[in-house]
Amino acid sequence: MSKEENNQMPQEEGLDNTLKVLKEGYQFIMNRRHTMQSNVFETKILGEKTICMSGSKAAEVFYDSQKFRRADAAPSRLKKTLFGEGGVQGLDGEAHFHRKAMFMNVMNSSTLAEIRTLTNKYWEKEAAKWEEKEKVVLAEDSKSILAQIACEWAGVPLEEEDVDKTAQQLGDTFEASAAVGPAHWKGRRSRSKLEDWITELVSEIREGTRNVPEDRPLYQFTWHKDHEGKLLDEKIVAVEILNLLRPMTAISVYIAFTAQALEQYPEEAERLKDGEDGKLQRFIQEVRRFYPFFPFTAARVNQTFTWEGYEFEEGTLTLLDLYGTNHHQEDWTNPALFQPDRFKEWDESPFNFIPQGGGEFSIGHRCAGEWITIDILKESVNFLVNKLHYELPEQDLSFSMDDIPSIPKSKMILTNVKRTSS
Repeated sequence: MSKEENNQMPQEEGLDNTLKVLKEGYQFIMNRRHTMQSNVFETKILGEKTICMSGSKAAEVFYDSQKFRRADAAPSRLKKTLFGEGGVQGLDGEAHFHRKAMFMNVMNSSTLAEIRTLTNKYWEKEAAKWEEKEKVVLAEDSKSILAQIACEWAGVPLEEEDVDKTAQQLGDTFEASAAVGPAHWKGRRSRSKLEDWITELVSEIREGTRNVPEDRPLYQFTWHKDHEGKLLDEKIVAVEILNLLRPMTAISVYIAFTAQALEQYPEEAERLKDGEDGKLQRFIQEVRRFYPFFPFTAARVNQTFTWEGYEFEEGTLTLLDLYGTNHHQEDWTNPALFQPDRFKEWDESPFNFIPQGGGEFSIGHRCAGEWITIDILKESVNFLVNKLHYELPEQDLSFSMDDIPSIPKSKMILTNVKRTSS
């Protein structure tokens, strides 16, 4: 090996730095990147050697399926709450390609058009209820909007009396992703109940005792065959259906930050009053870049290789900094400023803007539902700006970088809510 290939990777001191991850949250990797002046460094988390990476160049390597695998990377606690066990996030190779295609097949232009129609439908429905309320807690109440959008689009039957309960259970699964103690166990219980619910629906469909629309994900996933020509286990179908419902409901975090951005950047909000689609998209893309959503994603080195002069040993746990890459000075001009117009010039790289993961949609691990997220947010910000009147009473709009997921502390309280069209 050459001298360059023998470089010593910058290394954080300490026997274990797990508590620092919990304390610093989204800024854990960023802080060390700055102090070590390196986009890659080694630390120890949960007693295990861990490599941390940041920036678009690191992301491009991280999403190389020859160099990294996902099958044994996610901690058990995330599988028990956020991802479920056996889902697409933990697959590699042909199994991943085939399962990812199942998701991509339900993402098309007609899907997105329907998503936008459903988004308006359920904003109108919930806003009518909000007019009768003394106050609305947007981060919480928007979960019901999103759960209804997700279930109707996916073909999952959801009774009116079950909307709020289901929305909260879906919220528990992503809100418990980094929690400990009672909050974590609440997330596990909610996931278990949701999986049991969907598993029962799948069983009824296969037995012929329940009819659901054949053009919907619930039906298509129920009858999907894997790369070996076998029907997916009913429990796995439930996990994958929840991999549609959960992230769509998690858009409530972005909706809360969207409302905060409208309040804190009124000049940008004013520009959205003409409802022009390009302006709406640039605004919500900047919300997704600027505010914290998920801090990092994990993989393991698939086979030993050298990058930037550093050796990545097979089996080593590796974290890619999602938040830090979206704020990386090598990739973004003035990353600490909220500037939607930066997306006029964005090169649409799959590696420098990665709020929901990076890489290519069709063959990589980039979130298949990212287009849905964008369209739901465009319709949501347009509704907030152009179809809803509300007031923001005095409240705490700050958010913590060590809470995962982070959200404004007040969760965005709205009062005197009125639809402008009513």
